Amino acid sequence: MRRLACCRFAAAAGLGLLIVTPTVLAANGGIPAIPAFSITPGENGGAQEYSVTLQILVLMTALTFLPAMLMMMTSFTRIMVVFAILRQALGLQSTPSNQVLLGLTLFLTIFIMKPVFEEVNRVALQPYLQEKVTSVEAVELASQPFRKFMMAQTREDDLALFMRISDVKYNSPDDVSFWVLMPAFVTSELKTAFQIGFILFIPFLIIDMVVASVLMAMGMMMLSPIIISLPFKIMLFVLVDGWALVMGTLAASYGL
Repeated sequence: MRRLACCRFAAAAGLGLLIVTPTVLAANGGIPAIPAFSITPGENGGAQEYSVTLQILVLMTALTFLPAMLMMMTSFTRIMVVFAILRQALGLQSTPSNQVLLGLTLFLTIFIMKPVFEEVNRVALQPYLQEKVTSVEAVELASQPFRKFMMAQTREDDLALFMRISDVKYNSPDDVSFWVLMPAFVTSELKTAFQIGFILFIPFLIIDMVVASVLMAMGMMMLSPIIISLPFKIMLFVLVDGWALVMGTLAASYGL
């Protein structure tokens, strides 16, 4: 009974607080408002620069698209797909783990994209920090190195496909919209990644076939060939320095 009385008292106190709080706030002038943003006219009267408060809001919103931008505008997709196919070809389900592959893919992406990042820092980030250009101009300048990189890795057939789907024509590669270039770039990356993965899969597939043929000839059909071939595939991969070959091939596929 005492516990029930305590629960009733707490519920009554909470309800009273919900009723009294709006009344008190209204008597004191209401909840204090936080200013959202301010707009200051430019020198020529037409240009407008947003305040720092809105810039921070836009920046925090843009950070939610950062993972998608990392995958869609860099070499991340090709590297991750190749590593996933390589692990499947080796017959290893969870080794290396997803965290290891993601970390390796991320730092290899940074290594490959370093010239692009340095160019973005030189032409866009530093002028913006020195207040030589506005935020809109900085974004436009930063998009040019990424556009150049993506255009160099995009196949003409894939670009023509999305241009035909969107029913647009461009006079030069510099005029191609990001909304057309990005899906064409990702399609080309996936196609290249699967081509590299197919080449990686062949030697391991041969080992599986040889082991399966030997076991069948010996009458050991109940023994899984994967269990026997796994050590041989790992040994072959280590002897040929497979990780260095795969990473070197991925870096060389971007012209590094």
